[in-house]
Order: sequence, then structure tokens, then C-alpha cells
Amino acid sequence: MSTVVNSERIPNNVHLADDKRLQRALEAWQPNYINWWKEMGPHGFMEDNVFLRTAISVESDGWANFDYVKMPDYRWGIFLADAVKDRTIGFGDHLGEPVWQQVPGEHRNALRRLIVTQGDTEPASVEQQRMLGHSCPSVYDLRNLFQVNVEEGRHLWAMVYLLHTYFAKDGREEAEALLERRSGDPNKPRILGAFNEPCTDWLSFFMFTFFTDRDGKFQLLALAESAFDPLSRTTRFMLTEEAHHMFVGETGIGRVVDRTAHIMKESKKDHPDDLRKLGVIDLPTIQKYLNLWYSLSLDLFGGEISSNAAASFATGLKGRAKEEQHEDHRALTGVYAMDVLKDGKIAREEVPLRNAMDDVLRDAYVDDCQRGVDKWNRFIDAHGIPFKLTLPSRRFHRHIGLYSDVTCDPQGNLISREAFEAKKAEWLPSEADKTFVKSLMTKPIYDPKQMASWISAPKQGIRGRAIDFEYVRRAEAS
Repeated sequence: MSTVVNSERIPNNVHLADDKRLQRALEAWQPNYINWWKEMGPHGFMEDNVFLRTAISVESDGWANFDYVKMPDYRWGIFLADAVKDRTIGFGDHLGEPVWQQVPGEHRNALRRLIVTQGDTEPASVEQQRMLGHSCPSVYDLRNLFQVNVEEGRHLWAMVYLLHTYFAKDGREEAEALLERRSGDPNKPRILGAFNEPCTDWLSFFMFTFFTDRDGKFQLLALAESAFDPLSRTTRFMLTEEAHHMFVGETGIGRVVDRTAHIMKESKKDHPDDLRKLGVIDLPTIQKYLNLWYSLSLDLFGGEISSNAAASFATGLKGRAKEEQHEDHRALTGVYAMDVLKDGKIAREEVPLRNAMDDVLRDAYVDDCQRGVDKWNRFIDAHGIPFKLTLPSRRFHRHIGLYSDVTCDPQGNLISREAFEAKKAEWLPSEADKTFVKSLMTKPIYDPKQMASWISAPKQGIRGRAIDFEYVRRAEAS
């Protein structure tokens, strides 16, 4: 593969053809990226032709071009959303001032940290999911997995563009480090905990794309408010692609739930052991996986009370999702009521609003997650099954923030660590649960006309194609 970087190889709207310095930087970085992709990307599928969406411009008719492509040949583009004329800073101490087109020296380190942390999540998720193609429930799902993977790769390119363009030597070194860390590696792990968690079955994948990618949505929404305009424009375009990732998760879990509820109604059985014998994932096990991935994803927002979040808001680096919907854009005098630990008990207290910005973002995330859970419950209700999936308390199974050093049950009640361990297998996936779920996925479905028995078929295919369209043309049987 050629290492020459140009606008044909890398679709872009950042004038790459005119920026020789950036071209040289990306030409030095690209071979390492391709090597990383071949080593850590979808294992065993590099020669397959996949029906993928490729962004070739930011226009409505350009950001979603579909065609067959081998993944190493995918055109990972660099795109910024259109500039907003006379845009001003929308929050914090610099409210109303012109946005920044260059990085202010006093904010250089903090901005670089934000970009690197966001950038690190993109290759991490590809690494977590690299073996899932060998247990896919359908060719439709296989294609969706690969679409998510290549777009996470494009999002990495977006962050690397910012590092190379605005952070000189430090940025180049950080860009290389993004390819050196590995998900789950004890010596060089990814930065955030959820991105080191194994994701080796399709129920986990669907939970990840629903819950963890949804965290990504809200982080991007907050960064889209940034006073650093290139970061704002970059993340605004990324959001157009992130929606598909969450669609994969929401509909994937919905199809699993629908299939289970259908079998429950048909067989008139509801005990997990009976349902497992019928080849579906019982609803209590789905609840456990939900508890796990939701709680891991809650941690990604950071601590409930954070001086870093206050500083990022004050300086204009990172705002609230959809800042225009809030009334007080300075947040100097406002307060936020939250549950805190006081004398070993949970108490309600008011904290300065700026210090609670991570929790404000988490609030919006929780509300968005609940809408998805409500949809899944409608599938269950439609089959007349008396069971409801629920989001556990925000205090349950936390490793970051106020509740990281205590243990709570899914209802949020403080309990002893011994009591938690005694009940853990009822609340989180046990090894037996994981073994069972994986046992349903030992044989991949590569025939476009087939669908695994533990999941319902989707309602429609991709881009007007049939559900049994040949979305992936295998180079060879594997």
C-alpha cells in the first residue's frame, strides 16, 4: 500500500493538499497505523470485501457513500463540520469572546489531554472487538461490526489530525503513543477503564455500542461546545457517525430481548435454565450484562465532584451537552444537588455547579439510556412477559468518584463488601453466565440467508438492501 498521503487517499476538507508539513507528518504516521490495523483490527477479515459507508465530504450527499472495500484500503478521511460564521465562546469565563483558531499557550496541556483521552478510546474499542467476527450471528451483524470498527479508526485519524496540526512535537509523540497502548495490556493499558474490559461476545458488543458509545456521544457533545474551534468542528462531524454505533447497540439488544421473549411466550417457560436449553439468553442474564456495561460506562464521566471539570468549563475547553439549552452559561453562582457520602450514610447536598459539570453530563446520559431501556421493555411487553429491564443505581459497581470505595446494591443501598460479594453473581455476569453466552456463539453465521437462533432478524437491511444481502464477501471460508 502506498504511504503517499493526498486528498484522493485521504478524503478531507482541511486543505491537506496545500499543507506539506501535515502531509509529511501523516506520511510518517500512516504506515504505523496500517500496521496497527492489520495486527489489532478485525482478525482474519482483511481480504474480505465489505459493504461499508465512507465519508468523502461533509455534505449531505458526501458523508455516506456505500460500496465494497477491503478494510485496510478504507479511505480514513479527515473532516471538520462547516465553520459557524462569527462563532463566539458559549460558556464559562470567556463567554461571548471569539473562539480560538489556535491553541492558547496557557491551555495547551489541558487541551492535549482532552484530545488524547478521546483519541485513545477509538483504537481501544477496535482492539476489544477484533475477534467478534468469528462468532457473528449474521452477515448483516458482521457488516455492522466492521462499520463501527472502521469509523472508530476514522475518529482516531480525526484526533491525530488535531495533534499533528496544533501540538507540534508533543502532538506527534502522542499520536504514536495512541498506536502503542493496547486494550487490556497490564503494562500499557488504554487510558480509561471500560476500554480495557474484555468484549468477546456479541451481547457484550451490543451493550458496549449502546452504553459505552453513548458515553462517547455525550463527551463529543461537550467537546463540540469547546472554545477551540478546530476541536469543536471535528467532534461535531464525528457525531454524525456515532449515531450508527448506538443504533447497532440499541437494535442489537432489542433483537436479543425480542427473541427471548418470543421463545418464552411460545414455550410457556420462564426459568433461566429452561430458556438456556432452548438456545436463548434469559432475561436475568441480559440484566446482568446491562448492569455491568452501564456501570462501567458511568465511570467514564469522571467523579461527581471535580475541580478539573470546573476548570474545563471556566476556561472554555469543554462545555455541557447542548449548552444553548441551559440558561446560566457562566454557572458562577448556581448549585447542583447530589447524593454524597457523609458519616457513612448517603445525604443530599448542594455543590457549586461548576464542580458538578461531569455529573450534569452524566444526568443527560442516564436519561438517554433510559429511553433505550424503555424500548427494550416494550418488546417484552408485546409478548406478555411480566419482566422489566432496569438501569441500576448510579452508585452500583462504581470504580470512579464518590462511590468507588463503597459497595452498593443495584437499588443504591449501601451494603458491606461481604454482602456484595455474596450477591455479586445475581447482579453481574458470572463465569458460568459468560461461558453460556459464548456457547451460543461458537459457530459464526457467514451465510447471508441465515440468522443465529438467539437473536431476531432486524426489521430492515442497510441502505435499502435486503436483510439477506451479501454485505460481506468472504475471501475464503474461515
